[in-house]
Amino acid sequence: MTRRDTHLSEAPAGDLFSPAMAVPLRAPRPAAVPDDEPDHRLAHRARLRARFMEGGAQAMPDYELLELILFRALPRGDTKPLAKRLLRTFGDLNRVMAAPAARLAEVKGVGQAVVEQLKIMEAVGHRMARAKVIDRPILSSWDALLAYLQTALAHQGIEQFRTLYLDRKNVLIADEMLAEGTVDHVPVYPREVIKRALELNASALILVHNHPSGDPTPSEADISMTYAIRDAAQVLGLVLHDHLIVGKARELSFRSEGIL
Repeated sequence: MTRRDTHLSEAPAGDLFSPAMAVPLRAPRPAAVPDDEPDHRLAHRARLRARFMEGGAQAMPDYELLELILFRALPRGDTKPLAKRLLRTFGDLNRVMAAPAARLAEVKGVGQAVVEQLKIMEAVGHRMARAKVIDRPILSSWDALLAYLQTALAHQGIEQFRTLYLDRKNVLIADEMLAEGTVDHVPVYPREVIKRALELNASALILVHNHPSGDPTPSEADISMTYAIRDAAQVLGLVLHDHLIVGKARELSFRSEGIL
């Protein structure tokens, strides 16, 4: 045995495998798995868009229509869970659109981009419905007026009081919200209603407010307030055509009910 071999054979075992000389072992890396999730989402979005273009909104449930709206706000990611979460929270598509921005922001997954997109869509819907009644004789476009008011008020969570101001030909010249209240009350001041009519040189009025409960039955306060405005209008030669209360599924007309 050579001197070098003797030296090695006589060396303590620990010297051959000292920690300083040891090479740490590494766990083998897992094989790469192709991530086809983005491709899956893109295909899902393409299918929804195609179905909408071929069959229109009637070919889609509410959650899929809401998904389409959310696509622009959320260019990446799965929008289906958020669409269903919004519908569970607010009840239906109309209530999602009408929900206040602060309430929308409380829903998990809703950021500023989603809030903006939903509020834009709501505004577009209101503008389209309003276009069918503005600058037209209201009394001969009654169904269009009711459809517009349903769009604007039926799904609001608090009471709003609006006044439609008409000219001598009963053409709508202004639709103004004069007050907002709570879930079951809105403060209305007849003097402010009449004052604004004079500023607009209006000749007639239609009062409108909503009942978030969904039931358009007028309260005693609703009736008393209507009579106060009617009496003040008559003194100045203004005509109060009607007071409409908008519920979730229908409207009540004071004129039709014989209250006016």
